[in-house]
Amino acid sequence: MNSNKKSTRIVEDVKINVKIKLSALWVALVFFYLYNDVISFFRGDIIEEVIAGKPGGVQISQIFLFSMALMMAIPIVMVFLSLTLKAKVNRWVNIILGIFHAGVMLTVTLLVPGETWAYYALYMILEALFIALIIGHAWKWPRQEA
Repeated sequence: MNSNKKSTRIVEDVKINVKIKLSALWVALVFFYLYNDVISFFRGDIIEEVIAGKPGGVQISQIFLFSMALMMAIPIVMVFLSLTLKAKVNRWVNIILGIFHAGVMLTVTLLVPGETWAYYALYMILEALFIALIIGHAWKWPRQEA
């Protein structure tokens, strides 16, 4: 046995399909949205506003809750659609809904009254990053020879 020979082991770097990447990014985005809201409930001022029915100065109503449910349904459904839609449609749906969520996030961020807490800023940065990754991966969807 020759002890001078070194065994070279290369770590395999598996190429991940863009559909799986997009689905995983939507899952992560849902968790960021969820945990940002859950952590907010540890703040006394937020709890008081929720109990009063006016979180962030917005009146809780059926329309408000339906809008929030619809807003969160989009990324949840995109987890599945990113895996199942045909590539051309998939690409555009991810781009359009990514831009839509970026716009909503920007609007909500600018409208949040009062002081921005560090945890909230962190989640907003992460959400923006993951939305950018969704748009970027969809935009650069690999091409295939016809």
